[in-house]
Amino acid sequence: PSPAEGEVLLKVAASALNRADLLQRQGQYAPPPGASSILGLEASGHIAELGPACQGHWKIGDPAMVLLPGGGQAQYVTAPEEFLMPIPAGMTLSQAAAIPEAWLTAFQLLHLVGNVQAGETVLIHAGSSGVGTAAIQLARMAGAIPLVTAGSQHKLQIAEKLGAAAGFNYKEEDFSEATLKFTKGAGVNLILDCIGGSYWEKNVNCLALDGRWILYGLMGGTDVSGPLFSKLLFKRKVSTSWNNEQSVDSIRKYISNSAKMLSSKLKYKQRLVEAFTEQVLPHFSTESPQRLLPVLDRVYPVTAIQEAHAYMESNKNVGKIVL
Repeated sequence: PSPAEGEVLLKVAASALNRADLLQRQGQYAPPPGASSILGLEASGHIAELGPACQGHWKIGDPAMVLLPGGGQAQYVTAPEEFLMPIPAGMTLSQAAAIPEAWLTAFQLLHLVGNVQAGETVLIHAGSSGVGTAAIQLARMAGAIPLVTAGSQHKLQIAEKLGAAAGFNYKEEDFSEATLKFTKGAGVNLILDCIGGSYWEKNVNCLALDGRWILYGLMGGTDVSGPLFSKLLFKRKVSTSWNNEQSVDSIRKYISNSAKMLSSKLKYKQRLVEAFTEQVLPHFSTESPQRLLPVLDRVYPVTAIQEAHAYMESNKNVGKIVL
């Protein structure tokens, strides 16, 4: 593709796999209007060309990573210059490709939506996922206490090595009761929930008074049966359903095709990238005392894309799968 005004052309070296890619492959939704039909929500590589009117500090040959609405799993992709981020010193291109989607999502959920505070307890579902492993580390950096759920002892061990104070195997125990026991009956202040329907009652049960429950995925289904709203009201709990397409294209459910809405969304994403670049990115450096680490499970050649999709569908990965 040719970069438009204010865009850069990135020669792609690596791109991470996301569940949105699986859904698009299965035909469950289309990419946003104007976005590439090629899969890939994030990529890393080197800048190959600058479009007209680029005003940033980027130059041809610079290494960069970028958040995308699509097109990352190609040889080249274009993006607005404001959405690119520098690759921290000492980091490989494969590691960098694992950062944009998961880490921007986790940063957004914890800080912009969840307003996490030092000393608060955060329950992170799918704690061994890309977003989960990022959220554990960001919660710790914010002075919060991360707890996680996962489906195997191996996944829980990895989460605890990353900083989780405790982990609960949802296949073997009631995470709600275990959470209440850990918090001595108080419950957690914040829940990051990508599961949805099947977890609602347990989430409500272990959420503290005035707690925040952020729903950003529906891996466990959409149906809710029972007195959800009365239980939420009883403890003054706040439930937020967060469509990540507003900022990081993770769910990509198009809201409006009006120029005003599109402009607003682009500005929001630009502010998100700027905040992350300033506040978080320096901590990926090898010289940072609070070093953050993207967790890579496997790196596949792009020719093994079917194998990579099958591996993600098996739910065995801990962290990101990179092409």
